[in-house]
Amino acid sequence: MSRFRSLWQASVNATKKALTWELEEWVPPVEKCIFKFNSKEDLKTWHLYSDSEYGGLSSASLEIKDGANGSYCTGVFSGNLSTEMSEGSKWNISRSGFCGMRSKKFDGFIDLDGYDSIALRLKGDGRCYISTIYTENWVNSPGQAEDNSWQAFVFAPKGNWYTAKVPLTRYLPTWKGNVIDAEMEMIPSRVVGMSLSVNAQGGGFIGAKSGAGAFRVEIDWIKAVRRP
Repeated sequence: MSRFRSLWQASVNATKKALTWELEEWVPPVEKCIFKFNSKEDLKTWHLYSDSEYGGLSSASLEIKDGANGSYCTGVFSGNLSTEMSEGSKWNISRSGFCGMRSKKFDGFIDLDGYDSIALRLKGDGRCYISTIYTENWVNSPGQAEDNSWQAFVFAPKGNWYTAKVPLTRYLPTWKGNVIDAEMEMIPSRVVGMSLSVNAQGGGFIGAKSGAGAFRVEIDWIKAVRRP
């Protein structure tokens, strides 16, 4: 009887352990680091774009800021927003005054299934920035080369480090910067890239700085997070 009880207990313990392993495999960590901006190597993941590609006069840079007093380095996305167009431009764009930084495409996909928000640790200038998630193209027609884009505003307060948390449900489907007026749902398991951009029009938060002129935001990291 004692031997039977021991075998039974061993079986129960093994079952509990197996269930625990399955649960741990199914539930993702509370946070997942997607990007960090602590070295020049980290910045190689990104490329810049602006209205200058279409005859605009805005400019941007992405650099590493050395940490003071032995603290670690952070990325600095900065530049100047201009609503002017260069003389003789062959482009006829409806609006200028925008700059952005976009990640290179992932090798495969980033799976954000199980997470409910994107968190960005920023030190800003009082402007409102636009966080974009790019997913595999399924909204547009198969012939379209562009990825699907989902955008949300992120306010970057001036002066102090701030962690902005944006629920995935707040990201809206967009096409060339305009919200698509249709019922759509992001597939978070098929993320192919991200971007952070700014435009002179502003928007998103009452009282946020807007208009042409300088912009500057320091970035420490971008993570996917979930409620524990």
